[in-house]
Amino acid sequence: MKIETGRFIRSAVSEADFVVDGLPQVAFVGRSNVGKSSLLNRLLGRRSLARISSTPGRTRAINYFLVNSGFYFVDLPGYGYAKVGKQIRREWARLMEAYFREAPRALRVVQLVDAKVGATPLDRDAADYFAGLEIATTVVATKIDKVSRGRQAKQLREIRSALQLDDDTTLVPFSAVKGDGVGELWREIETFLRDSPPSHQTARGTS
Repeated sequence: MKIETGRFIRSAVSEADFVVDGLPQVAFVGRSNVGKSSLLNRLLGRRSLARISSTPGRTRAINYFLVNSGFYFVDLPGYGYAKVGKQIRREWARLMEAYFREAPRALRVVQLVDAKVGATPLDRDAADYFAGLEIATTVVATKIDKVSRGRQAKQLREIRSALQLDDDTTLVPFSAVKGDGVGELWREIETFLRDSPPSHQTARGTS
């Protein structure tokens, strides 16, 4: 896909801030420090559109980016960062639950898993949560360049098994550094956008 425009719209810290204007949304979620900002910047061909924090887990808001004036990339807060307090983690959980409760019909989740670390219990919990909501999900194994070529296939099999992914769920090996997986992930997103149902939701505004 040719990216003509990509711009930050807003950060949502409560339901009142959510963008609900009928456009499709692609929501990116994963553990803190999984490489989400790097992936977004690579997909959009920008170096710093999605700000990369030096301290994982500090971004507590849901960040919306409007792409080609036709759909949103939604950067969800990272989960599982141990150094934040329980109260903040509870606030994150409530915000995430509210987002998925109010999400548009045209929604695709992209769950990021660190290829080197593998799927953690938190990753499994997240995958189960999306499955329970019957939300279509694509899984991306980030930082695949940090896994030796000889181990990559085995590591991907283990991630697929740990998350109990069915045959219809795509697992994309991805490297923001080398660009591996960019084309495959964009094809997944383009298929979702092409098949997205029309929406009749009312805009809350994006100004």
